[in-house]
Amino acid sequence: MGETQKLTIARLGAQGDGVAEAAQGTVFVPFALPGETVEAEAEGERGRLVRVLEPSLQRVAPVCRHFGPAFEACNHEGIGCGGCALQHLAPDAYTLWKRGLVTQALGARGIAAELDPTIAVGLGARRRAVLTARRQGRSVQIGFHAAGSHDLIDLEMCSVLAPEIVGVLPGLRNLIGPLIEDRKDLRVHVLRAENGLDVDISGSTIKTSPKQRAALAQQAADLGLVRLCFDREPLYQAAQPFIRCGSAEVVPPPSVFLQASREAEAAMAAIIAGAFGKRAKQAADLFCGVGAFTFALAAKAKVVAMDNDPIAIEALEDAKRRTQGVRGIETRRRDLFQEPLARKELEPFDLVVFDPPRAGAKAQAEMLAKSKVPVVVAVSCNPATLARDLRILIDGGYRLDSVSPIDQFLFTAHVEVVAVLRR
Repeated sequence: MGETQKLTIARLGAQGDGVAEAAQGTVFVPFALPGETVEAEAEGERGRLVRVLEPSLQRVAPVCRHFGPAFEACNHEGIGCGGCALQHLAPDAYTLWKRGLVTQALGARGIAAELDPTIAVGLGARRRAVLTARRQGRSVQIGFHAAGSHDLIDLEMCSVLAPEIVGVLPGLRNLIGPLIEDRKDLRVHVLRAENGLDVDISGSTIKTSPKQRAALAQQAADLGLVRLCFDREPLYQAAQPFIRCGSAEVVPPPSVFLQASREAEAAMAAIIAGAFGKRAKQAADLFCGVGAFTFALAAKAKVVAMDNDPIAIEALEDAKRRTQGVRGIETRRRDLFQEPLARKELEPFDLVVFDPPRAGAKAQAEMLAKSKVPVVVAVSCNPATLARDLRILIDGGYRLDSVSPIDQFLFTAHVEVVAVLRR
């Protein structure tokens, strides 16, 4: 890296880095806080914290020893786990910063909104993780990458993941060991379902014999896993893993997208269902996935649920067949990026909710802006693309009724948002 220099941190950037103005221009320093004077190595706009000379009054001790550059579980470059960005910031200041990410994104599109109180999950609430596993000498490492690096932090603890996931890591190291090739990483998807842990391992090209597969299945049983899959193909299953979506028990396909936290998902579903008028009869759930919001809406009205993922739609259909009181759900497979619902198709709906990937739903927002749908609910984990889509809807005649930040990505620069709009 570059030479060490003394910097004064002016503010936090959008990724949680401290931002300083130096002779060579703006420098982003991870793990530094506003008001601090620090020593940092800088190369271009990237800085590496060497020492905090004058700490901020808002600096607190992190809850995880894998976090940051000053703790014993850092890698050889002094960089901690890259999963969290802001464990060292006092809670009130952290919440204020995270709310600022939303207000700044909206403001950039000329949208002034009073945010509802932030809904935050607690420690240990993350129910799913995508981990990396690799061989290091004779040992097996499993964890997250170091901040800004391909180095792997071998997790011994994690304050944000469900304790059940952290507790199974030593057993997974033993199970995965024979499947890892030198200099080749495996991906390990772990979900804490309602009835146990569901694990899907991908990336191994090592051929296993029937005897080896039987041994792997026995290890999965010994670990108490509900299901063990390889590249989404089940090898062992003690029972069908399930998650709850409203009144339904959904069996999630291996590695399928799910909201990170059960508690956050329930809070979002409550906001969406609460936006329904008393006389509303039909809703559309766009980018529905396995039905995180579909079943909450179906308790009030008929629902048309759409997604382009056939595996997710199949799981939703299966849950619908097994759940009483939700027969008014119709599922359709549709690529809403390429073929958004047109104005005529939107006419039957009293409420439309859309929860797209981070890229947002620009094409669908444009169609909704031309429609007469009374209530639209936009859900997003990307405030920037959400603000773009909201601007389209507002320009089309909608009024922004409420904006609710949901902090289910604790200590990171990500924030979920639910926005309710009315004609």
